[in-house]
Amino acid sequence: MVDLFSKFLHPDNILVKELLANHTSFRVGGPAEVFVTPQNADEVAQICTVCRAGDIPLTVLGDGTNVLVSDAGLRGVVLCTAKMDKITVQECGLITAQAGAKLAKVAQEAYKAGLAGFEFASGIPGTVGGAVYMNAGAYDGTVGEFCASVTMLQRCAIVATPGSEMDFGYRQSAAQKNGGFILEAAFQLHPGNQEDILAKMRDLNNRRRQSQPLDVPSAGSTFKRPPGHFAGKLIQDSGLKGFAIGGAQVSEKHAGFVINTGGATAQNIFDLIQEVQRQVYEKFNVKLEPEVRLLGFEVSPCEL
Repeated sequence: MVDLFSKFLHPDNILVKELLANHTSFRVGGPAEVFVTPQNADEVAQICTVCRAGDIPLTVLGDGTNVLVSDAGLRGVVLCTAKMDKITVQECGLITAQAGAKLAKVAQEAYKAGLAGFEFASGIPGTVGGAVYMNAGAYDGTVGEFCASVTMLQRCAIVATPGSEMDFGYRQSAAQKNGGFILEAAFQLHPGNQEDILAKMRDLNNRRRQSQPLDVPSAGSTFKRPPGHFAGKLIQDSGLKGFAIGGAQVSEKHAGFVINTGGATAQNIFDLIQEVQRQVYEKFNVKLEPEVRLLGFEVSPCEL
């Protein structure tokens, strides 16, 4: 399979049997059959064309901060956007960032340019591509609110879509529905006072450090917020704070986080997610839906 990509990718950007535990914040996950890191949109398009023509499974990975990859790994090709990380700031307050740019870095560039509105994103891990795909947010701010446009690859054609047509909702976007591969996004921000911007970023990040288990491997909030409830409170009220399966544990600092305490397998984490879902549903008749993307698992934890 490597020969299919060596014609247009540098050899250093094609790896075989690359362990995905090295590319996920959970620090778990088996090998990718082929792991590629394109450097531009043209290379992405060529990879997608090859995979479509050969009916090869293709999985897109950003910074791996919102995924759980199975211990068996992933068949086919895993495309990582890490080397597509350019950020451009324009005088009109528009910031354009490639899919692999870290969201926190975009917030930092906005601060340096004296642009306000993106402070909420300064502590969110992950990349622009993943953030737009799932409409990431925190502290009452979401990526979709500031998204002016998104450039995507759809059916091997590059298409620009206005942010207003991205159908942003709670942890959702049009990219999830149409299967678009996000190449870059532009965010419209507004001028602000740099000291105020920095103060807000520091305040939000301090609040995050005080309330979330940032010192251990996790994938952030494990579950989406169910209508009318908070996932963390439901889990805590179910008596599951600190509950563990193998090296996977419901965080004692924040029950909405499943963490790897050391030596956890992906299966440990998956089983813990299922057990949390089961007990919360049994006690409160509320179905928790994972916010974390589950890759390589045959059964979804949503199936209670």
